[in-house]
Amino acid sequence: MPTSEEVDRELVLEQEFVTALYARLDALREQAATWLSAARDAAADQEAMALWRAELARLESVEDGLCFGRLDMRDGRRLYIGRLGLFQDEDDEPLLLDWRAPAAQPFYTATMADAHGVRRRRRITTRRRVVLALDDELLDPDTAGAAGEGALLGEAALVAALTADRTGRMRDIVTTLQAEQDHIVRDGYAGVLVVQGGPGTGKTAVALHRLAYLLYTRPHLRTRGVLIVGPSEVFLDYIGQVLPGLGEHAVVTRTIPLLRPDIQISRTDLPEIAEAKGRADMADRIAVAVRSRVRIPDEPVAVEFEQQVVRLDPGECRRARTMASRAGLPYNQARLVFQQRIVDLLAQRLIDRMEGVVFTDTGQALDGGSADGRLSAADLRALAAAGVVLDPDRDDDRDGPKRLLDDVDLRRLRSTLSADAEVCRVLDELWPPLTARQVVADLLAQPAGEWSAADIPLLDEAAAMLGETSAEGGGGVMFGHVVVDEAQELSAMAWRMVMRRCPTRSMTIVGDLAQTSDPAGASSWDRALRPQVDDRWRLTQLTINYRTPAEIMAATSDLFAAHHADLRPPRSVRAAGESPWRQHTTLAELPDVVADIASGHTDGQLAIITVPSHLSLLRKALRLTTPPAITDPVVMLTPEQAKGLEFDSVLIVDPAAILTAPLGYNDLYVAMTRATRRLGIVHPGPAPAELSRIQERRHSERPSKPRRPPFEGTSSSTPCCP
Repeated sequence: MPTSEEVDRELVLEQEFVTALYARLDALREQAATWLSAARDAAADQEAMALWRAELARLESVEDGLCFGRLDMRDGRRLYIGRLGLFQDEDDEPLLLDWRAPAAQPFYTATMADAHGVRRRRRITTRRRVVLALDDELLDPDTAGAAGEGALLGEAALVAALTADRTGRMRDIVTTLQAEQDHIVRDGYAGVLVVQGGPGTGKTAVALHRLAYLLYTRPHLRTRGVLIVGPSEVFLDYIGQVLPGLGEHAVVTRTIPLLRPDIQISRTDLPEIAEAKGRADMADRIAVAVRSRVRIPDEPVAVEFEQQVVRLDPGECRRARTMASRAGLPYNQARLVFQQRIVDLLAQRLIDRMEGVVFTDTGQALDGGSADGRLSAADLRALAAAGVVLDPDRDDDRDGPKRLLDDVDLRRLRSTLSADAEVCRVLDELWPPLTARQVVADLLAQPAGEWSAADIPLLDEAAAMLGETSAEGGGGVMFGHVVVDEAQELSAMAWRMVMRRCPTRSMTIVGDLAQTSDPAGASSWDRALRPQVDDRWRLTQLTINYRTPAEIMAATSDLFAAHHADLRPPRSVRAAGESPWRQHTTLAELPDVVADIASGHTDGQLAIITVPSHLSLLRKALRLTTPPAITDPVVMLTPEQAKGLEFDSVLIVDPAAILTAPLGYNDLYVAMTRATRRLGIVHPGPAPAELSRIQERRHSERPSKPRRPPFEGTSSSTPCCP
């Protein structure tokens, strides 16, 4: 053990170095601000100004925790690890290694069994620009194998991060990445990488850190753009600070509905309706609905143009449709090809009637369309409508047959036909214009404009089939890499919607099949992804639960075993020393019981998780005029809203009501595994069978109403479930 004098001396030395790093960071910030100001003063192009703005934002975002580690190598080198790379000059050795650099990887993976040339690993804890503590690990090869295979790296730092109070914002884990996580972060697979991970395994953080790593190793992604798809706006707000803290800002975050912000959700489907809308066969039904709008007539179609009647045969219409379909274009673009072909046919018919006219020396027209050999009045009107003026003084040879229409005249005639109201009416009858909203509303037999969340992928599918583009909706925006979190919730139609935005199929997919709550969601990664990418996907797994204490995971064992016998829950690496509890009450007393428990909670952030129908009543009991924000000391959420989030304590209200949902057992599993310290359950009526072995907390009764203690776990050294 080092003496206090030695520790103090090391703290001073590290403080001097960290101070020098911040001085270099400040100089770079000043330089970037100067270049941005100069670009602004010189009215430089927007791209140049955006570049310097982004650089300034990147440098400002790493203020906290700039340097967090040091590697002392056996060859005598000393490497400092941080949130970005810093150099004194371009040709110098780095002052600070970016955590994503290959040379920094041993900071996360070195063990006594495989030290990767590392003699000492030091973790540096800072607050703002002050060094607070140092944590050293000596990796002596003489003691190789002393660490178990599942040993945690930097356990003190990890436990400190896990037990710190929650704030309603996800922290990055760049300082505490474990070897299992780091392996996935640095995975260079070019297709769809699926990360299956149970509660507390850090799959969301791993996905975000992998995205930061890919942006570092594949700079072209910055120009192509990256997209994060999350389960809710609450979740996107929760993770919003992670990537900026890693120096990455150029990321688009959306929920599935927000991929089409031009469509407003105004109603909610019944679960069975939402499940039906999410099935893959809806794409075929939409395709059939679109194709069926093209009509080939059984009889010739008469088209009137300036009192002349031209007829289109069914065979001509059929051939025009075939030609348009073979172009491989979306419906509305193929419609233009069809229209052009039909207009060409009409124009040719008119030309055939008007051509072959010979002029005399006086300009008299012979061989015309009328009985006396002159052009008929209808001919003249048609020509005039097309902007054609007969001129006997043309420069061409007057002795032979004259062409009434040159190429310019022919273009004018086609243009006039295309704009003619009667011609347009016939064209629209044969191949009508369509909108996605019209197609989906007709298919579902529901009013256009009244959309549910399950309708969004259908509208997007129809828009893609029609070639309908919307700058507001972002239907045509493509991304270089896409991260999908809580991916088990996506329906087959939602997957098609996401895939359209990532033609390269470069994706990071994270989720847990044991937490699927959407009836249209996934029960198998292969069944969800193979129709989209064939075999261009690979499965990885996170097996260690860092967040959820062993006591809480033990409390979920009956629930998990009853519904997921084919899956293995993650292994918890720590105990909280506090057993989960449950408390019986009545439905009438439920709001008061919850209010009393919440009012007694003072340690960290508390999440109350219940069904939607209870929320307004509980808010009233807690005297909340508006829904609490995600950063408040006490928040109130449904299981769906709680996905991917974590809290110090969780109070589940009315688990039996949660279980009534189609996949309610997964919803309850989600709710039970959000806590990092304590779990309590309040149930009106008997406890669900899956929770019956959790310790019941009993209290003495008062004549007026029960006495209810504050929310605090029961300290216990024994498992919560006998």
